[in-house]
Amino acid sequence: MSVRLRFAVVCAGVAFVLGVLVVAAVFLVVRQSLEYRNGLTTPTVINVPHGGTFWRGEFNYEVARDRVLQVRVIYQRDTLANVRTYGAIAVLAATGAAFGLGWRGAGWVLRPIQSITQTARGVAQSHDLADRIDYQGPKDELKELADIFDTMLGRLARSFDGQRRFVANASHELRTPLTINRTLVDVAVRRPDATDDVKRLGESLLLVNARHERLIDGLLALTEGEQAVLDRRPFDLMDVAEHVLDQAAEEAAQREVTMHRLLDSAPTAGEAVLVERLVQNLVENAIRHNHPKGEVWVTTRQRAERVELVVANTGLQVPPYEIETIFEPFRRLHGDRLRSDRGSGLGLSIVRVITEAHDGVVTARPREEGGLTITVELPVDGSAT
Repeated sequence: MSVRLRFAVVCAGVAFVLGVLVVAAVFLVVRQSLEYRNGLTTPTVINVPHGGTFWRGEFNYEVARDRVLQVRVIYQRDTLANVRTYGAIAVLAATGAAFGLGWRGAGWVLRPIQSITQTARGVAQSHDLADRIDYQGPKDELKELADIFDTMLGRLARSFDGQRRFVANASHELRTPLTINRTLVDVAVRRPDATDDVKRLGESLLLVNARHERLIDGLLALTEGEQAVLDRRPFDLMDVAEHVLDQAAEEAAQREVTMHRLLDSAPTAGEAVLVERLVQNLVENAIRHNHPKGEVWVTTRQRAERVELVVANTGLQVPPYEIETIFEPFRRLHGDRLRSDRGSGLGLSIVRVITEAHDGVVTARPREEGGLTITVELPVDGSAT
């Protein structure tokens, strides 16, 4: 139950218990007051009006006493029944009133918390860490909580800024020497006096250098994807997939892999560059983890409040127990662990990070004929249509 509902229930419970206690006390007092007491004086003569005049007569005391006792019992029973009935009605009415008053009172007490929650939700949805709650209220527990939250936002903003600067610097510092190495090796291989051994060594070094470049690009993309999506703009997932497939057509032709496009409009919102990297990783994974004369199916579509990207490929049989591990960094399938030409082991990890940054879900399942079917679900954005 929510805090407001718990508060209202507590108020109703207290009113119910107090009401029951009061009614029980009244019931006991009334019953005690109506009890027969032997100390009452019993009259010896009863005057009865008759015919406009009074006459004296003697009655049987036993009969009179029994009659009085019967009347007393009936009166006591009816009175106590009324106490129970009206008392129960009063208790229920008081309980309902206490619940309503508790609900309204809790709403009044929690109104500053609702304001803080709305501001915090706006900061979370906008991903702008420069916003602050800036609660203007009395110096109580709520203001202390809001101030602590503002302080935490400030520290997070400084941390993210430092991380972005580090990523930018690391990108430059790591890529520059690899670019220089690739240039030097390429020049050495292309020299007219280069021997066959030098050319073979140069080609091997170029392959190693290319793998290191892919590894660094993957790590940087993984780091960028783990950060919050700062600029959500509408775009069509179909356009992104079509662009990626056009770029991957040459590699697919070299590996003799047939590409099938089943692209329908799929409007969503987010960082289009990161989503392009997501699609690129899935398509490259489907091409490289395939066999000659294999096939790849890429589908985009919209279903209710979600858009889907489905990439399926033929290939080796994938054990179901390895499905949960393929999205972990540097994890490869059993048949690819010794194959460095198929990637750095970060492709699907990047896919998962980018998907989660866009509030999406990625799942994978093995195909009975071999290969994988990977589905990425993202929130739909009607403004992109």
